[in-house]
Amino acid sequence: MSKRRIVFSDQLRQAIRQSEKTCYRISQETGIYESVLSRFVNERVGLSMPTVDLLCKCLGLRLAPEDKSKKWKG
Repeated sequence: MSKRRIVFSDQLRQAIRQSEKTCYRISQETGIYESVLSRFVNERVGLSMPTVDLLCKCLGLRLAPEDKSKKWKG
């Protein structure tokens, strides 16, 4: 059985939660309303691509292809 892939939005939520920065700090650095971040992290709303871009820059994230050489062992 193969593992379920984690979708990008869930990976972004995880990165926000695991960041050393609070939602308040991310809000201050990006200009994204703290309430929008909170609703996104709590899976109540999605984000626009410009907002995703701001978050990725703030958190030092980049999109990379999955390593196909790694085989899932279920």
